[in-house]
Amino acid sequence: MAKKLSLVPLGDRIVVLPSEKEGEKKLASGIIIPETVDKEKPAKGEVIAVGPGKYEDGKRVPLQVKVGDTVLFSKYGYDEVKIEGVEYYILSESNILGIVK
Repeated sequence: MAKKLSLVPLGDRIVVLPSEKEGEKKLASGIIIPETVDKEKPAKGEVIAVGPGKYEDGKRVPLQVKVGDTVLFSKYGYDEVKIEGVEYYILSESNILGIVK
């Protein structure tokens, strides 16, 4: 797990530490699979920080995910940020496809 993050997400945004770096993958047999083959699969990562939630009908709705959850999320719905050499993704809760139990 990453050390305490100095980034606080706003609204329904979530900070995720991706499980594995995207890019080419090399199989044990030596075959290289380019990143374009894997693009359609959702990404996976650990929730590092969550915002307070968004307002609906004048009331704040809390997020369904919490720090420490492992989640699957859309590969096209996040922004990348690098803090102290570590790459994180910031995404809205609506881009999370599910929580891995």
